[in-house]
Amino acid sequence: MEYRTFGTTGVKVSTHCLGAMMFGAWGNDDAGECVRIIHAAIDAGINFIDTADVYSAGGSEEIVGKALAGRRDRVVLATKVHGAMGRGVNDGGNSRLWIMREVEASLRRLGTDHIDLYQVHRPAADADLEETIGALTDLQRQGKIRYFGTSTFPAWLVAEAQRVAERRGLARPRSEQPPYSILVRHAELDLLPAAQRYGMGVLVWSPLCRGWLTGRYRRGVQPEAGSRAVRNRERGGVFAAQFDMARPENQRKLDLVESLARIAAAAGVSLPHLAVAFVLSHPGVTSAIIGPRTMAQLEDLLAGADLRLDGATLDAIDALLPAGTTVDDNDRGWVPWWLDKAARRR
Repeated sequence: MEYRTFGTTGVKVSTHCLGAMMFGAWGNDDAGECVRIIHAAIDAGINFIDTADVYSAGGSEEIVGKALAGRRDRVVLATKVHGAMGRGVNDGGNSRLWIMREVEASLRRLGTDHIDLYQVHRPAADADLEETIGALTDLQRQGKIRYFGTSTFPAWLVAEAQRVAERRGLARPRSEQPPYSILVRHAELDLLPAAQRYGMGVLVWSPLCRGWLTGRYRRGVQPEAGSRAVRNRERGGVFAAQFDMARPENQRKLDLVESLARIAAAAGVSLPHLAVAFVLSHPGVTSAIIGPRTMAQLEDLLAGADLRLDGATLDAIDALLPAGTTVDDNDRGWVPWWLDKAARRR
């Protein structure tokens, strides 16, 4: 396992970060198996774990907390705040009111007295950046969090957050967690350069593009029971659209997966290993989140932990999908509020 410095913090983290979104009702509801997966990841050298309060309505944090009993100091523990955790009008968002309340709930579920990296899960139109960063600065000074960062923020908001912190004498965000994969490359246009400019650690999510780059979804092949495609169809709405094979974007993905599988075969590696190694090849990326649902998935991903791609393989990927290309806007992770119809009309 390779370790890289997380931005300019001096903290060393594994290039593979264990994502806990699949632990709990959203993925694997066998808490005992999830704990064993976490222990296996730590024993394999992973020292970075990422979760969020909203994952399985707090269930993921609780499982991670159980797994880290007696092992807390072996990992850099990251979680997030923003998503709605109740029916109250203030039970979510980026306000000081909610952040100060929800951090206590996360600490309780995680069974710890501090969070190493506390991330704002998404931007919010109704909370000023100074409000949010001020609250996070206070939590840092209280010792409840060590660092804070953002997730799925556009580059201009990342830069603005840095300026707000400097102008107001606040602690500054030290990381960003964007979506990034072979099929989702818009971060290369401005986000990754901005993070490099500000010395931020970058922890990318969905390097396998919601499972598309596992090789499970191919033409003429029915998705396996329990796969994300099946689960998302059952959830409906935007989740179902991600795997609606009739959509032109998904038809293109099916074609691209076949081409990428040939590139992987030519390099003598599996498609999932190619996908994770691709994102780690960018100099602006510190770590990639892997989100196994089963022990077998973890073991497979760990088998490719040391893979680094050569120039010819990277060139072949670029020829297929040029830098900055994103196949499906649904994979960006959120819809900017300034594109809502109400924001574009008088």
